[in-house]
Order: sequence, then C-alpha cells, then structure tokens
Amino acid sequence: MEIAAQFIDIILHLDKHLGAVIQTYGVWTYLIFFLIIFCETGLVVTPFLPGDSLLFAAGAFAALGELDPLGLSAVLCAASILGDSTNYWIGRYIGPKVFRQENVRFLNRKHLERTEQFYEKYGAKTIFIARFMPIFRTFAPFVAGIGKMKYARFLAFSISGSIAWISILVMAGYYFGNIPFVRSNFSLVIMAIILISVMPGVIEYIRHKLNSRQS
Repeated sequence: MEIAAQFIDIILHLDKHLGAVIQTYGVWTYLIFFLIIFCETGLVVTPFLPGDSLLFAAGAFAALGELDPLGLSAVLCAASILGDSTNYWIGRYIGPKVFRQENVRFLNRKHLERTEQFYEKYGAKTIFIARFMPIFRTFAPFVAGIGKMKYARFLAFSISGSIAWISILVMAGYYFGNIPFVRSNFSLVIMAIILISVMPGVIEYIRHKLNSRQS
C-alpha cells in the first residue's frame, strides 16, 4: 500500500518530482525519460507507467528552459519507437506461449484479451490509435507481434503514432503547462489528462459489454 501511495503521489505531483530529478541528474534526465517511455511501450508488464502525464510535465519544464524541447521530443520518439518494436518481437516469439497458458504472472490477461478484440476491430490502425490510450498502447504491439503483422507495416504505424503522441503532449505541456492557472492546479490537470486518456478505452469496454449482453 505504501508503494502504491508513493507512486500515486509521484504521478499527481510530477511538477515537483521532475523539478527535483532535473536538478539532481541534469542531462541524465533525458535517459530517465527514455527508460520510462521505453518500458511503458516496450515491456508488456509495465503498462502502469505515467506516459501521458510525464510528456505533458516534461513539455512544461522545456518551456521554462530546463530541457531542450527538440532534444526531448527526439529522445522520447526514439524510446517509443524502439519500445514498440521490442514489444512486437517479444509478442511474435513469446506471445503464442502466453496465450496457451491460463495464468501468467505479472501479466493482466484481461487487458491482453481486450487489446486483441480492439485489434480485430481496427486492424493495423490499432497501433496508431492505441498510442493515445494507456494500457492499450502497451499491449497493442505485443498483440501485433502475436498476429504476425508485417513488420514494415507495423513500423510505419508505430513511427507515425509515436511522433503524433509525443508532439501533441509535449507541445501541450510546452504551451499550456506554465499558464498560472494550470501551474497552480497542476495535480488536477494531470488527473484530467489521465481521465481523458483512459476514456476511449472505458467507452470501448462499456460498448463491448452492452453488445455482449444484447447478443
């Protein structure tokens, strides 16, 4: 419980925690950001990492001159694309074994199955669409690997989705993150970003449940 409370505190007060990280680690902060985004997109067991809120907060600090916005965006895009590709190949070679097992430690099978249903509905576009949806963006490359989507096609959607996702959220933080109202209510803004991010997945889940009941 204490670890969970600390994690929630870090997410809700990213402005304070990021400020301390930047002051402590300087240029190494870029590597920390790289590892967080890489793990969120590349490791199917870490969908809980704060991707959207981290990008917004990082953009806000870039506007203060503490981070280079272009360098930041380049590092984050590279992390996202490399993470996607890693997840894809893990899914391609390990995924079929996972589906044959009922209980897999550290892996939420329900999230995996919902992503598979989403993938069946939207096809290759899932890789782009899921980029803006927490949980789904972690499992989508894994499912694409299991389905043996052509890697060139997967990579095209991964690159375009990563650039769009990183650019929109970092620039949103850059231009709006230091508005006095936003700055003084940063925790509420982060909560709003998280809620907006998960809404498409929640809506899709509700629709799926309603359709199942009607059937």
